[in-house]
Amino acid sequence: MKSYLFVLQTAAFSGAKVQEVLDQVLIAAAFDQRVSLLLLDDAFFHLSNNQRSEQLASKDISAIFRSLHIYNIEHIFVEQESLARHGLLQDQLIVPITILSRQDVGATLSAFDVVLSA
Repeated sequence: MKSYLFVLQTAAFSGAKVQEVLDQVLIAAAFDQRVSLLLLDDAFFHLSNNQRSEQLASKDISAIFRSLHIYNIEHIFVEQESLARHGLLQDQLIVPITILSRQDVGATLSAFDVVLSA
């Protein structure tokens, strides 16, 4: 079994790119691969509570993030500095996360067999 890390850097509601990445995440997980996500920069906003996607005429993808545990995707990493910069706390997010410091990102990337960035 290979380990896959999907890295998202795209902010919430910025087009279909995130939906496509999440489709790839679910496909990899469906084939019993070890899959994790790393959200950098403003990508963590995908996990923020109380999003108003209908006001932007955008599809709400929060249900997909909430269902990741069903596919055994248990590690969603978020960069600590990104959260702190926007004053968000872990309990303000829709799913449990693992917080990484910026200096630990490199070690996390190298811990996976395959890293895919979007």
